[in-house]
Amino acid sequence: MKLNSITPNNLIDTLSSTQKKVARFINMNESEADLTTVRLGQDIATNWIPKVPFVRSLADFADMSVLEFSENALVYFGPRLLGENLFRKVYSKHLDAVLQKKIATPAVDLLASKDKDTKILMPIKAAIAVACLAIPLAEYSLNYVKNLFTLKVFKQADFNNIANLNKNKIEDPEHQKKVKESAKKHIKLAGLLTAGCFALSALLATKGKNSKFLSSLSEAVLAPGNKLFKNDAKKAVKFNKYFSIDFANKNGRLVMSNGQLTSCVVVGGVGYFGSAKDRGKQNFLEVLYRFPLVGFYVITGSTLFEKGFKKMLQNKESYKNIIGKDLAVPKLHELPQLAQKIAAKNKTSVEAEYKKLFKQKSMIVLAPFLFSVGVMGFFVAGVSRYFTQYRYNRDAKRHGGKEA
Repeated sequence: MKLNSITPNNLIDTLSSTQKKVARFINMNESEADLTTVRLGQDIATNWIPKVPFVRSLADFADMSVLEFSENALVYFGPRLLGENLFRKVYSKHLDAVLQKKIATPAVDLLASKDKDTKILMPIKAAIAVACLAIPLAEYSLNYVKNLFTLKVFKQADFNNIANLNKNKIEDPEHQKKVKESAKKHIKLAGLLTAGCFALSALLATKGKNSKFLSSLSEAVLAPGNKLFKNDAKKAVKFNKYFSIDFANKNGRLVMSNGQLTSCVVVGGVGYFGSAKDRGKQNFLEVLYRFPLVGFYVITGSTLFEKGFKKMLQNKESYKNIIGKDLAVPKLHELPQLAQKIAAKNKTSVEAEYKKLFKQKSMIVLAPFLFSVGVMGFFVAGVSRYFTQYRYNRDAKRHGGKEA
């Protein structure tokens, strides 16, 4: 194959049918246009599919599915719909074209640059971010909506019955009433807190630039690390990454940041634990086992695993051409050009070098994904359900056939 004939398309044509499927998977992951859909698909693959083989009843399946799909839709589509398409337009419509574009600039970058427009932009950005706290608050309420759904459709509020732990499946009307009242109370609370966020958001947008307090509050919301670690830039950067509710910038568009994901996990987790406690001891203990592992992995685990995996491969001679010193890995469409350079240097076949790079790229992408599905998906789901049944049987045995 001639060098001047090398293009991404005809090199991909040299791959096997299985490799082409892997290439499509990698390409979808690296495609900005498909990012939301891909992340949604990955979440379903790691959080919903692995639980399906371990469902314990139709009610358990419906219960789990309603929560997973509604949470995914909320988390992955909410920021774009509320942040980019709604509140950005509402709060920046009075700004000129230049300032409207700057809205997407991260707050930490605005503060570092000491841009003259920072005083105007920070309260607007904070207003958008605070308004979008409606997303984690909605996730909080979804856990209670799930309880109401299961109670309405399956007439069950006792987790022991939902999970098919108790074969008699006798429901206590008083317990059902408590679960229903608790769900309504917490959904109402989430609604009131959301209204409060909208009110604060409007205040920041309209009065923020002329108020010293609101300006300071904007910085605390968007760059809390700068406030807490004024003399330690590294700690400030790391804290901002996981606890700032500012949006990330993707080619001028507002997209979900790590900090917003953290807020969804933390706030949603409070609702997860509360709604589980309402339905019984075993539900609470199952969540107590599973949620910290999955929550930590969602926030940092994937990144940590990928980074550690690339560091391990970086030490191997065969991966020196594809993993840079900063652990950067070329995108799929960049591999043909890299293969050309390596082939010219080593006087080898471009096709052979491309296939070698593709296999290495596949390993770097697929290993973390398979880890997510296998360990954080099937293993955690299976073990958590096993121990729930074990605890229930143990408690029932201790108390003469009935759980304490």
